[in-house]
Amino acid sequence: MNKLNHIIPVLLLLMLAMVLVSCEKEIEIDLPDAQTKLVVEGNIEQGRPPFVILTKTSPYFEPTDINSLQTLFVSDALVTVSNGTNTVQLTEICTNQLPDSLLPAVAELIGVSLSNLQTFGFCLYTTLDSTIFGEVGKTYSLYISSGDEVLTSTTEIPPLVFMNRYWYKDQPGYSNFGYIWFELSDPPQLGNAYRLYTKRLGKDGRFIPIFGSAFDDQFINGLTFEGNFGRGKESGSQAPDDLAETSYYYQQGDTVIIKFCTIDYYHFKFWESFEAAAMSSGNPFSAPTTVTTNIEGGLGIWGGYGATYDTLILVD
Repeated sequence: MNKLNHIIPVLLLLMLAMVLVSCEKEIEIDLPDAQTKLVVEGNIEQGRPPFVILTKTSPYFEPTDINSLQTLFVSDALVTVSNGTNTVQLTEICTNQLPDSLLPAVAELIGVSLSNLQTFGFCLYTTLDSTIFGEVGKTYSLYISSGDEVLTSTTEIPPLVFMNRYWYKDQPGYSNFGYIWFELSDPPQLGNAYRLYTKRLGKDGRFIPIFGSAFDDQFINGLTFEGNFGRGKESGSQAPDDLAETSYYYQQGDTVIIKFCTIDYYHFKFWESFEAAAMSSGNPFSAPTTVTTNIEGGLGIWGGYGATYDTLILVD
């Protein structure tokens, strides 16, 4: 009887396993191809020409090697920018056609890392016609025609706002590492928005947005207040100081150029949502974030910058 009591559970398990195996069925799901959309990354700053990078979306499960990424750039598009007085057609330039000596300057102008520029060979649209260079207070309309698709957008270069002052302080618990502090007097009218970048001389190849770079005056309208910020870093950077525990701090002794920009409301909403999506990426418990756009007919951003520059030697 004892043997039977041991055998019966084993037989039941075997029968259950056979039932489960017999019910197994390979299921194949054909996912519909998502509609390809054009993506704009364009900007204009006072005293500088417009820059527009035009790409297209790719299916989620497509490979992401260098060759496939290279095919996402959209060439031969008609791209024009107008300031209400002048309308100028932009010229397509691919960086792999330029001498290496010009690449650092191009990377700085279009806001990408030099290593990415050298690896991917960006194609972009721009012009040397100074009649369409950025001016504070003007509105700039973007028109793009590619195949059967037409994209439009407008942006403004808002009036400049200057920081009252900057200074550096070591973070408690760390020696020689800390945040940059600032004092800002927000103008009295509601609706101002800002974006901050920094560049460490001898360390950064371009101006890099700080961590949480875009903010508006919803809670600070008309106030004079103090705040601080940590430094941003290149995505995927393997530089030792970008991998260290202190990677979000500045280091005492560095010389930092600070780029403080005014941006319009829709430009701000793009970067606010973009950075929120980037910070929640990979977190299964975060709510999904939709990146806003000011591009009619496509995705991305066309944004104006009213930029001011200051240099700070980091000494506590």
